[in-house]
Parts: sequence; C-alpha cells; structure tokens
Amino acid sequence: MNTLNVAGREIALDKDGYLVDLQDWSNPVAEALAAAEELQLSEEHWEILELLRAFYAEFQLSPANRPLIKYAALKLGPDKGNSLHLNRLFKGTPAKLAAKLAGLPKPTNCL
Repeated sequence: MNTLNVAGREIALDKDGYLVDLQDWSNPVAEALAAAEELQLSEEHWEILELLRAFYAEFQLSPANRPLIKYAALKLGPDKGNSLHLNRLFKGTPAKLAAKLAGLPKPTNCL
C-alpha cells in the first residue's frame, strides 16, 4: 500500500493511488494527488471535482466516462459537459483521474 504525505499526515492509498479511506479527502489532499499526477488544479478542475463528489453523494458510485459527460452536461451545460473539455482537463482519462482527485473510488467499469 502506498501513502501520501499531506501536512505531516500519512494518507493511505491503494495500489492504483486512490484513497483507501474516502474520509481522508480534503482540498489539500486533492492538490497533493494532482501534484503526484503532475497536474495543477485550476478552477475548471475544482468545478468537475465538486460535481463528481455531488454525483457520488447522490448515487454512491463513481461514474464512468459516459455518465460523467452526461452529468456534467446536465449540471454545467454542453460547453463543459463534453469529452473534449474533460479529456483536456484530466489527461485523456477523465473518469479515472477525476475520481482519484475527488477522493472517490475507481469507477467500476474503467480498466
């Protein structure tokens, strides 16, 4: 098992880099996870991370790409709810990477 050090606190990660305990998530943890992925979080990233956390709160699962795109289009409009926008933000793997940064489990049907 891997760990992430955030402000002197060790956060447990699974073999794929997702949080073992979803309660460990915070904005600084998201920033540290993003840094490990060589990603600087912008306002656009945070908007999607908050959207994902709302999706998880509502449905108790992390969405795969298609449901993520549909949900983003529904909540944020077609300019942000499309694969080009999400792929640009999350290095071509929006469902997996965004779920990881949002402190959520890996989407079940993502390889």
